[in-house]
Amino acid sequence: MIAVWAQVCYVVAAVCFILALKGLSSPKTARRGNLVGAFGALLAVVVTFIAYDIDNLGWILLAVAFGAVGGAMGARRVAMTAMPQLVALFNGVGGGAAALVALLELSEPARAGITRPAGFGDDGWFAYSPLAESGGHTESEILRMVDLLSTGTLTATAFTVLIGAVSFSGSTVTFLKLQELMTGRPITFPGGPIVFGAVLVAAVGLGLWAVATGSVTLAIILALVGLLAGVLLVLPVGGADVPIVISLLNAFTGLAVAAGGYVLENALLLVAGTLVGASGTILTRAMAHAMGRSVSSILFGAFKGGSTAGGGEASDRPVRSAGPDDVAIMLAYARKVIVVPGYGLAVAQAQHTIRELVDLLEKRGVEVGYAIHPVAGRMPGHMNVLLAEANIPYEQLLEMDTANGQLRTADVALVVGANDVVNPAARTSPGSPIYGMPILDADHAGAIVFLKRSMRPGFAGIENELLFDPKTTLLFGDAKASLTALVSALKSL
Repeated sequence: MIAVWAQVCYVVAAVCFILALKGLSSPKTARRGNLVGAFGALLAVVVTFIAYDIDNLGWILLAVAFGAVGGAMGARRVAMTAMPQLVALFNGVGGGAAALVALLELSEPARAGITRPAGFGDDGWFAYSPLAESGGHTESEILRMVDLLSTGTLTATAFTVLIGAVSFSGSTVTFLKLQELMTGRPITFPGGPIVFGAVLVAAVGLGLWAVATGSVTLAIILALVGLLAGVLLVLPVGGADVPIVISLLNAFTGLAVAAGGYVLENALLLVAGTLVGASGTILTRAMAHAMGRSVSSILFGAFKGGSTAGGGEASDRPVRSAGPDDVAIMLAYARKVIVVPGYGLAVAQAQHTIRELVDLLEKRGVEVGYAIHPVAGRMPGHMNVLLAEANIPYEQLLEMDTANGQLRTADVALVVGANDVVNPAARTSPGSPIYGMPILDADHAGAIVFLKRSMRPGFAGIENELLFDPKTTLLFGDAKASLTALVSALKSL
């Protein structure tokens, strides 16, 4: 039985996790929320080391040190543009860890020689061999192992193994797609839905069998089937849908951790896993809504031709382009300019340059705001965090509904590295994979200036008709180089 003081500390850590989620709901409080969550996690780990009699302490401390160094290096070196990949990796590791812990817990009775006879229920009549009695185990330890073979605990164990394995392999595939180590386009094959359905049926059957027998071997096979299910789940997803699947897999990991908390009789894991599962589910639904899609269409749309594709060839249709001097004149003599930032701004790390450009425009009396789409970039809040690095006032960051009202009265919409979030096809093309997606109404501005590297499509892999609008002017080049040129041109006016 864990000491009362340790339980109190776990409650404090759980409260920290709840406050962290609350803090992360706004860019203004996100940093503080992150620190509160980190403190809660540190408190939980320290209490665990003190309150429990832990075997192999040296190896565990070595693993903790290795993880701490790796985490610190990742936090410092990973660019903001690669953050979704890092989230996918962390999420996958969490799911895999939950599955491994559940397997190890299930193997403990087997190592002690305790078995669950077939056909027995939860009436306490479990058999344990003389090996268990002579193995140096106390009566409480044996009772704990017997409890691990109860139907409720075995069900939670099988669930943790399956969902943790799905999360691990699925998150690995999303990492490979976003890191461009494999194609970002949907990967399908004939009969794919049937194969996936068969794998799910096999997983459920194996899970029920493992619960009935308490077999470690069946649980290992269940984990392997879960790994296959995770791969098959993510392969048909491509383009702009991948970050949404990362959020869904994050929810899966939370559920696996919560179930693992039940197996380990650890209330803190139950709370933390439930929070992650709930928040991941809410975020998944919010991202899908922002894309104008259902979760089912995101996961299985590729089989019906309704998935965002990723990649795509550059268009050779004629467009109107201009140099920095011409664009600078358009901006300098406008009354209102709305900046629409996107992934290209993040890739170029041009947030400080856009701030300098906006400062120059404001000195000329130009009203400027930033239109933030919920899924601009590669994850929710991507643009908010990026612009916060340049100390851009939060008051200038306009959410989509407010931004669309401002765009209708703007003289110029300056689109920097964004594409899909301003694509009118979401309103006008029923056959488009982004049809129904709420977008920023950049086409309603008096004029549109696009800063693009090339004519290649955006993350969704489809052409943007706004590029060919008579009101649109393109300034080609790296976002930072183009913005720097615009700053120089403005200063010379």
